[in-house]
Amino acid sequence: MFNEERHFEQPIRWAMVGGGRGSQIGYSHRNAAQRDGLFKLVAGAFDLDPQRCRDFGVNLGMDAERCYASYAEMFEAEAKREDGIQAVSIATPNSTHYEICKAALEANLHVVCEKPITFTTEEAEELKAIAASKNRVIGVMYGYSGFPMVQQAREMVQRGDLGEVRVINMQFAHGFHNEEYEKNDPGLKWRVSPEVSGPTYVLGDIGTHAFYLCEVMTGLEVDRLSCMRQSFIKSRTPLEDNAHVMMEFKGGAVGTLWASAVNAGSMHQQKIRIVGSKASIEWWDEHPNQLRYEIQGEPPRILDRGMGYLYQDAEGVAANRVGGGHAEGYFESWANLYHRFALAFDAADRDDQETLEGIWFPGIDAGIEGVRLCEKCVESADQNAAWVEYK
Repeated sequence: MFNEERHFEQPIRWAMVGGGRGSQIGYSHRNAAQRDGLFKLVAGAFDLDPQRCRDFGVNLGMDAERCYASYAEMFEAEAKREDGIQAVSIATPNSTHYEICKAALEANLHVVCEKPITFTTEEAEELKAIAASKNRVIGVMYGYSGFPMVQQAREMVQRGDLGEVRVINMQFAHGFHNEEYEKNDPGLKWRVSPEVSGPTYVLGDIGTHAFYLCEVMTGLEVDRLSCMRQSFIKSRTPLEDNAHVMMEFKGGAVGTLWASAVNAGSMHQQKIRIVGSKASIEWWDEHPNQLRYEIQGEPPRILDRGMGYLYQDAEGVAANRVGGGHAEGYFESWANLYHRFALAFDAADRDDQETLEGIWFPGIDAGIEGVRLCEKCVESADQNAAWVEYK
């Protein structure tokens, strides 16, 4: 079961940039970070409007004086306090991630950032270097990777239950943007605007989630890829609302990724299927407590979260907040990740590098590879789906 006895002498003093009133992502961060008592929200720059920011923060129980008009003002003011913030989460549009993350690191803060963490791999590598120089930790919010059955899949691949990995099929293909809804939806509008979203829409927004699950479960590295992308809603050009990617991995495995916002009638359809030489597994985020396990020549098996036949010796698999049979979901996955972020931040603060190395969490390297995926997909698509080297 989940270890709820982990506590620090004092919770990590934590702030948010963005994620104010009406933000589902902001609510997700606050819910997850404070679930286990390891973080305490003490400051925020939630909104560009100072009064709205104060009203929102006070409604959350914060002191009005610690609700700031900008992230720069917050970092400067909090650095002067004995009880100043130690970590910050960034839940703002993509174009701001790099500058806010860099400023936070330079203010000696740990960071949790939404993805994509930057627009370019060069920027992401720069953030990695700054973090290393200051012994700070960057967490990237790949929120689906905290599910115990994702970790069970990882263990099954690593322990050889599937044999040699041959094929990985990834997809995140919803239908909620099959029409031009951005005309009346500011939250979607910026996602399809290159100056704010970056060089991609669905590849960066949802495709990187599915790709990261592949990285977590298999540990395989991409050798080269080919991508074709479309804008079925023409006003979204040059950004794509549908993309297909073929991949060749080092070692001989192959894979595909389908990212779409125009899969009409679909909810999420985020799935990953890993085919090995002996067996296959498949995980679907709409049924996150189950993992389908298929051995050649035997009936399919549905493995359920929380059961003794799983690899409960792996901490990620054993991170059950309630017994098997009860549904755990999105918020529990996020909370599991924030728990790991807290442990990593604490280890770094104590300069316990050995402990830090042993904590799995989606960190800056995961962020870098998500940015690289987007860059390489654009490079390929701009050459009529030419095969391009991944690194």
